[in-house]
Amino acid sequence: MVSAVSGTGKTTVCHRLIERNRERGGPPLSFSVSHTTRRQRSEEREGVDYYFVSPEEFGGLVERDAFLEWAVYNGNCYGTSWSAIEEPLAQGNDVLLEIEVQGARQVRRRRKDARFLFLLPPSLAVLQERLRTRGTDTAEQIASRLERSREELAAAEDFDYAVVNDELEECVESVLAIIGAEHSGETEALRRRFAPWAAVSALRGRGRG
Repeated sequence: MVSAVSGTGKTTVCHRLIERNRERGGPPLSFSVSHTTRRQRSEEREGVDYYFVSPEEFGGLVERDAFLEWAVYNGNCYGTSWSAIEEPLAQGNDVLLEIEVQGARQVRRRRKDARFLFLLPPSLAVLQERLRTRGTDTAEQIASRLERSREELAAAEDFDYAVVNDELEECVESVLAIIGAEHSGETEALRRRFAPWAAVSALRGRGRG
């Protein structure tokens, strides 16, 4: 499960991770496509980035217990359907979920086999600049996202790993190393290297990772 504060680049990391893993012939890895009520962005593709649905459609899925997890984030609903993970798992694939912090808490309760990774920006100043240059939010929305990001940093410390997304390829290499370690069972060194408390402390300027 991959979570991040808004603007960290988790979608880009997840898609590049799938590509790089395929190029290297790594363990089968599927990307779980979530449902959302958020407006579709110009570069996004239906069924690839998200399943874009109306609030009414999303509510119907909630009533039918179709979601492993779902959450409301910045006024929009996001959810992972049961079928999005059960079908690839049945085929022997690992499943990569791009997920909000609220949803991660639900998955932790329901899937004891899940592993949780939090992506961090190099700094809060970089995060703010990324949100501005993305050009999809108003100044008020950016301020709201930044405020929420500070709250989510506390949740990051409950994750298994935290990786800083400064240089994309380096970040992807780190995540691939973590996946490999989880498969081999040799996770001790990487859990120390990517300890969430240390990474969050460094980001906040309270210490060094």
